[in-house]
Amino acid sequence: MKKLSWLILSVAFCSCGATEKDEPKHLNTMEMGKLNLGNLPVLYPKPLTVIGAEVDGKVNWLVVGHTGIIGHDRILVSMSKSHHTNQGIRKSGKLSINLVSRDMLPKADYVGSVSGTSVDKSKVFEYHWGENGTPVIDASPLSMECNVVDIYETEGFDNFICSVANTYAAPDVLDSDGKLDYTRLKPVLFEFPTYSYIATGEIIGKCLNLDKQPGMCAKEPMTADGIVRLSKIEVHPQYLDEYMKYATKVGEISLRTEPGVLTMYAVSEKENPCKITILETYASRKAYEKHIASEHFQKYKQGTLHMVRTLVLSDQTPLNPVNRINNFIQ
Repeated sequence: MKKLSWLILSVAFCSCGATEKDEPKHLNTMEMGKLNLGNLPVLYPKPLTVIGAEVDGKVNWLVVGHTGIIGHDRILVSMSKSHHTNQGIRKSGKLSINLVSRDMLPKADYVGSVSGTSVDKSKVFEYHWGENGTPVIDASPLSMECNVVDIYETEGFDNFICSVANTYAAPDVLDSDGKLDYTRLKPVLFEFPTYSYIATGEIIGKCLNLDKQPGMCAKEPMTADGIVRLSKIEVHPQYLDEYMKYATKVGEISLRTEPGVLTMYAVSEKENPCKITILETYASRKAYEKHIASEHFQKYKQGTLHMVRTLVLSDQTPLNPVNRINNFIQ
């Protein structure tokens, strides 16, 4: 009992004697090498959309870059209160959300630059009425008809919280299983701080399954000593199938794992499949040297030496260096 009393007294004494300077301090963010940009919302880029609604008996279109998902069954569309379109949405409780493709971007940009109060925008896009009674843009690869279930107002903005009534997709943005394929869809993205439109990038990997199926690694920019090459290969006919397996495997591994391998696109002649041409681009001479020293390339090289009849390496000069080819692996 005496020991217990002494322990309690000791703890109390230590607690009373603790000073403010003994308490742990939070690390200053500056010590982490980050700069405080203030209260800047940076959840960009966002999919660019065109909102369709009927206003005073006439179809109106408005480009909107502030949209989001709430849970798994609600869509948020945030629009300035000053927009003409808001009146029609409030009255009907309906709207359509149309994702923007590159082809329709000029028209989408236009409907965002003029007001429906002074310009009739109903004929900017060809459209049909959806089953839920909203105008749906024909050129949009992916459209949703939505019902407004709530309106959350913030200073200067109407934030429409919607449920999805119908979703319409162009056949060419679906995969073989009928599911959406965003590498085919390639929606235009909107970035707010600089007011820029951005193209979607390559697939990095499968969510929650990254280690089992790695995606395309981030690529290095092309430097002054970058290489553009045509590798012209003729294979002995009896080894063609086996060679194709080697070539396909080394190409896929190189693209997925090597930041300096920008393109590796192989084709064979229709009339003579044994004649194969590979377009190879490397970010730099160093990237190329790293590639040919890699384990997967050496395995390909040594495994196919006896299969190749002729090999010609022909370096090329791009006519327009700005044009780039991107490889996408699914």
